[in-house]
Amino acid sequence: MSPYILPILLLGMGLGTTATIISSHWLLAWMGLELSTIAIIPLMAHHHHPRAVEATTKYFLIQAAAAALLLFASVTNAWLTGEWHIQQMTHPLPTTMIILALALKIGLAPLHAWLPEVLQGLDLTTGLILSTWQKIAPLTLFMQIQLEDPTLLIALGLTSTLVGGWGGLNQTQLRKILAYSSIAHLGWMILVMQFMPALTLLNMLVYFIMTISTFMIFKHLTSTNISTLASAWTKAPALTALAPFTLLSLGGLPPLTGFAPKWLILQELTKQHLPLTATLAALSALLSLYFYLRLTYAMTLTISPNTTLNSAPWRLENPQLTLPLALATSAAILLLPLMPAALAMLLP
Repeated sequence: MSPYILPILLLGMGLGTTATIISSHWLLAWMGLELSTIAIIPLMAHHHHPRAVEATTKYFLIQAAAAALLLFASVTNAWLTGEWHIQQMTHPLPTTMIILALALKIGLAPLHAWLPEVLQGLDLTTGLILSTWQKIAPLTLFMQIQLEDPTLLIALGLTSTLVGGWGGLNQTQLRKILAYSSIAHLGWMILVMQFMPALTLLNMLVYFIMTISTFMIFKHLTSTNISTLASAWTKAPALTALAPFTLLSLGGLPPLTGFAPKWLILQELTKQHLPLTATLAALSALLSLYFYLRLTYAMTLTISPNTTLNSAPWRLENPQLTLPLALATSAAILLLPLMPAALAMLLP
């Protein structure tokens, strides 16, 4: 890709997300979402590999369908109530349609089936952008919608946590595992969104830090499936020793960073008299923790076989920058003591 094109595409993604965040009008928010989608599509397809082109086509069709439903719902709301303002969603029909459109855009279960397939066809860098940056704008719109009855959001969130934990159990491809992890974490964010949006924001920030670290670790090790993790020790011993902390933090194991948002969300759900929802969400976290333990076991406690099915990697110097990797991994492991300060800043 031309070095002049890449900054333009990244700027387009940034402008699209920023336009959606700052807008209070549904039409402007829709335009920002479309700009962000159009900007990432060339990044997804620039490898010209059949898998990448297939993933790009699937992503484009899904996002187009979600954008069309979002525009139709916002026009319907304006027709029924005379309001284009995002926070003035009073009619239940367009509100439900908009929630389903946003759920399809970010991959909430049961509208999640496209996400693992799309992420599997992308390289790790573009997959990282899709798993983090592209979720900011739809989540911002989710936060601005005021619902009288949060039952639909609770159902979507609980389904996502269960599907995200259950779907990743039998996977061997790292990108599909990270896709199901994304679905599960989105479920946790949606569960508490109507009760305490600050907790959703905190969970999103912690998830972004841990996901950036995980993607960078796999990119540094040039690993795309579980079997290639067995040779990680010979490539980067120090990183292999630290990676399990990041993976288990992503699974929510105490006393690591990823445990704090889950614990606070369970506490808030209990305060809202939803003990069954909190119990099911906690049990789904155990499912996610299981497949992170599989990755940890494959990376640290197994030895690479003498005859592998994969081609042997060349012992060449890795051109990847190690400073972002070091910062993200350190933050993913060591941020737990800063959680009270983060809560003090986020909570009113």
